Amino acid sequence: MSADLFISYAWTSETHREWVRLLAAHMKAIGYNVLVDADVDYGDGLNGFMGQATESRHVLLIVDENYVARANDVPTSGVGVETAWISEAHPAKPPGWLSVIFKDNPDHQLPDWLIEHNPKGLSFNSDLANDRSPGAAQIEDLWRWIEGLPANVDHAVPAAVLRERARRLETIDQQRDPNSWADPALEGEVDFEFDRAPGRHYSLGYGEFRFTLDVSSHSARAVYVLKDPIHAVGLNLSGATTHHELAEQLTPGRSVVASVGQQAILQNNHGALCLVDILEVKREITTPEFSPASVRFRYRILEDS
Repeated sequence: MSADLFISYAWTSETHREWVRLLAAHMKAIGYNVLVDADVDYGDGLNGFMGQATESRHVLLIVDENYVARANDVPTSGVGVETAWISEAHPAKPPGWLSVIFKDNPDHQLPDWLIEHNPKGLSFNSDLANDRSPGAAQIEDLWRWIEGLPANVDHAVPAAVLRERARRLETIDQQRDPNSWADPALEGEVDFEFDRAPGRHYSLGYGEFRFTLDVSSHSARAVYVLKDPIHAVGLNLSGATTHHELAEQLTPGRSVVASVGQQAILQNNHGALCLVDILEVKREITTPEFSPASVRFRYRILEDS
């Protein structure tokens, strides 16, 4: 799959290289497949790398004054070789394929071959004397170019709105994922917002020692513990510790009511046992702010059961 963006730049200084790689990391963070020298598998050879570059959806040149000098006068340099490949591919590419960032280049110099093409340029120059540095506005200009959006932002959706929408989508997807409601450990403590989990299920343990805890609201200090996804449930009302005594307290019914301070007993389809201590119960609150129903519990799976 071709990259969304290939970045060409000169190794002017270590600071400059770090700046370019930080920019690349930022573009990756917002979802783009970015190709920069740090990502190159040199086992593919220069031809393979440059083939990926020229097949990218977009090419971005980070043009500082050193980049211009190398492109014009040092054809054997990395920039010189990239310039040859990019300039050769450019005529066959659609408008908007290539853009330029001017960095440490206040006069907006371009490599000689590019001057006649007058590409879209984005100024990332800093003017420390006047306290001006590139920031969010320049990043927005960059992604709008990548997406082919107009520079006019009258109809643009603010980035804050997009982030909030993305958060909502990811939150729901995470809640739908059964892996978000599972703990393979044989013991632990869990804060379980059960109305948000698929089927109100929480998976405990693994293999023959796997249990599915299914709970629902009962009262301000108690929950129903259901046997539906396992084999049986019960309450350890006697403080039993032996497997035989615990098994005697399992019920043939569908559920038990477990209050704060009580211990539920789960039996899975392999006959193994798990003890669940109810530590805290919270009912759903809708005002002034919504808070889902939840139960905090400590569990221990009896391996020798």
